[in-house]
Amino acid sequence: MESSIPTDLSSSEVLGDSEVAAAAAMVRELMEVIETVGSYAGFRKTQRKDCLNLVRRLKLLVPLLEEIKDQVGNPLGVSGSGMDSLVSLKKALLGAKKLLKNCNHGSKIYLAMESEAVLSRFHGVYDKLNQALDGMPSDELGVSVEVKEQVELMRMQLKRAKRRTDTQDMELAMDMMVVFSKTDDRNADIAILERLANKLELHTIADLKAETAAIRKLVKHRGGHNETVQQILDLLGKFKLIVGIDETVSLDGPISTRTLRRCQSSLIPNEFLCPITLEIMTDPVIVATGQTYERESITKWLNSNHRTCPKTGQTLDHLSLAPNFALRNLILQWCEKNNFELPKKDTYPSSDSYSANLMEEISLLVEDLSSSHPNVRRDAVMKIRMLSKENPENRISIANTGGIPGLVQLLYYRDSKIQEHAVTALLNLSIDETNKRLIAREGAIKAIIEILQNGTDEARENSAAALFSLSMLNENKILVGNFNGIPPLVSLLQNGTIRGKKDAATALFNLSLNQANKSKAIKAGIIPPLLCLLDGKNLDMVDEALSILLLLVSHPEGRNEIGRLSFVETLVGIIRSGTPKNKECAVSVLLELGLNNSSLTLAALQFGVYEPLREIAINGTNRAQRKANSLLQHMSKCEHIP
Repeated sequence: MESSIPTDLSSSEVLGDSEVAAAAAMVRELMEVIETVGSYAGFRKTQRKDCLNLVRRLKLLVPLLEEIKDQVGNPLGVSGSGMDSLVSLKKALLGAKKLLKNCNHGSKIYLAMESEAVLSRFHGVYDKLNQALDGMPSDELGVSVEVKEQVELMRMQLKRAKRRTDTQDMELAMDMMVVFSKTDDRNADIAILERLANKLELHTIADLKAETAAIRKLVKHRGGHNETVQQILDLLGKFKLIVGIDETVSLDGPISTRTLRRCQSSLIPNEFLCPITLEIMTDPVIVATGQTYERESITKWLNSNHRTCPKTGQTLDHLSLAPNFALRNLILQWCEKNNFELPKKDTYPSSDSYSANLMEEISLLVEDLSSSHPNVRRDAVMKIRMLSKENPENRISIANTGGIPGLVQLLYYRDSKIQEHAVTALLNLSIDETNKRLIAREGAIKAIIEILQNGTDEARENSAAALFSLSMLNENKILVGNFNGIPPLVSLLQNGTIRGKKDAATALFNLSLNQANKSKAIKAGIIPPLLCLLDGKNLDMVDEALSILLLLVSHPEGRNEIGRLSFVETLVGIIRSGTPKNKECAVSVLLELGLNNSSLTLAALQFGVYEPLREIAINGTNRAQRKANSLLQHMSKCEHIP
C-alpha cells in the first residue's frame, strides 16, 4: 500500500482521488492496529505494566484517527505533508504492535532474562510515536482543539515514560540468578523454583505447554541454539517437574508437530535428538568434549563466536567436527524399523541476518573509540551504548569487531560522560555469557570499581549493575573481591540514590555467594546499612536486606555482628507482620542464629515470636513452613514447649 502513496508532495498540494482512497485505507489500517493490540490479553508479567500503559496510550489516538478519517472524505482532502505524517505514524504503530505481540506470545523466561533490553525497545517505540505526532499538521488534518490537547497529553506521557528509571524486580533477579547458577546448591530449591514459576506464571501444564511452543519459535527465529536457550530449557525442565511432568519427557523436550505426525506410535530416542534443536539428527558430528550435535546447528553455534560446548559448558580444546557414523547408522536403522522418514532441513534466518549496513556501522564506531578527537569518541561510545541495549545480535557483533578492548580503555578516560557511556555499554554487553569472560580478561573489573568510587551517580549505579552481571561467573566474584570492589558497593548501599542502593544490593548479594567475599563484606561494614534498610519501609528494600543477611548469617563473623537483641526484636516484628517473602527470610535468619546461640532463641520467645511462627508453619510459603517447623522444634528443646 505504501508504495502507491506519494511522499514528496508539497504541503499545499492536495491528493488526487486514488491517493485519497489510499489515505482512507491507511487510516482504517491504523485503527485496526490499535484494535488488534487492544485485544491482546496475555501480556507477560515482567512487561505487563509497560504493555498495558502503551496500549492505553495508543487508544488515545483513536479520536485523532476518526477526525482524520472524516477530513479525508472532505472536498479539500489531505495534503502531502499530512500523508507523510500518516506514513510515519503507521511505522510507529507497526513497531508498537510487533513489540506488544512479542510480549503477548513470547517466551516468558526469555522476556524476564532480557527485561532491560525489552524496556529499551519500549523507549524506541515511544521515540517513534513522538516523532510521528510532532510532525503532524493538525490544522490541515482538521483536528479539533480537544483532540489536539489529548494528543499533547499522550506525548507528555510518552516522554515521562521514557525517563522512568524503575529497576528490575529484585526478588525475580535474585531467584533467576540462583536457579541459573551451576554451583549454588540452592539452584534446585523447590521453594525458589515454585516462587519463580508463580512470578513468571508458569505453574500449570497449559502454561508450560505454551512456553515450550514459544521457546521452539525463539530457537527457530534466532537460527539455532545458544547458552541462553540452554538455560531456558533447563529451567523449563525444572518447572515441569514441579507440576508433576515426568523428567524424561521434560528433558526430551518439545517434539515438532512434523515429527509427531510421522511417528505416531513411538517417541524418538533421546540420544537421536540434537541437544541444540531437540530434533532428530541427520548428520551427527562429535565435538571436542565428546558430545554429539547436528552438524548444521553446531556450526552456527561456533560461527557465532562461541567456544564452549552448548550442553556441558566446557571450553572446547579445538573446533574440529568428527562425523559420528555409528550413531548415524543407528538412527537410519531405527527410522527403517519405525517407518520414519528423516525430515528435510528447514531454512531459518541466521542470527547474523540483520543488515550488512549495521555491521559496517558497528565496525566504524569501534574504530572511532580510539579517535584522537574527544567528540568523536563520545559520539561513538554513546551509539555503541544504545546498540548494545537493543538485541543479542548487536552484543555479539560489537564484541566480534573488537569493541570490548576499546570500551575498557575508555573507562580510564578523564571525561565523566565518556566513562559513564563506556561502563553502561559494557554492562549491556555483559548480558552475553561469552562477553562476561572477555570483559574480565581485558581488565575491566578494576576500572569499573574505580568508577564505582568516583563516577557520576548514573555511572556508579551502572558500575554496580555491571559488577553484578560480571560476577555471575564464579571467577569474576573472586576478582571483584580481590580488587577491593566490595567496600565501594557497601558505600553505595549506604549513601547512594534509591536505584544505586538497589543495584548495590543486587551486586552484594551475588558476591556474597562466595565465602571469602562474605568476610570482606562484613569487614567493609555491610551490616549497619542492611539493618537500616529493614527499618526504611519507604525504600521497599526489606526483601533485599534480608536476602543478604541470610547469606551473611551463615558466616561466624556475620552471626557475631548480627546476633543482637535489637535485631532479634526486628526479626520478630517482620515475622509477625511482614510479607510472605519477608517472613520466609526472617524465619530463616532467626533459625540460623538460634541454632548457633540458644539465648537468641529464648529472646525471640520473649519478644512474642511463638504464635506468628505457628501461623507460618501452617500457612506460610513451602520453604517458610519448613524453616518455621525446624525453629519450633528447636524452641521446644530450649523451653520444653509442648
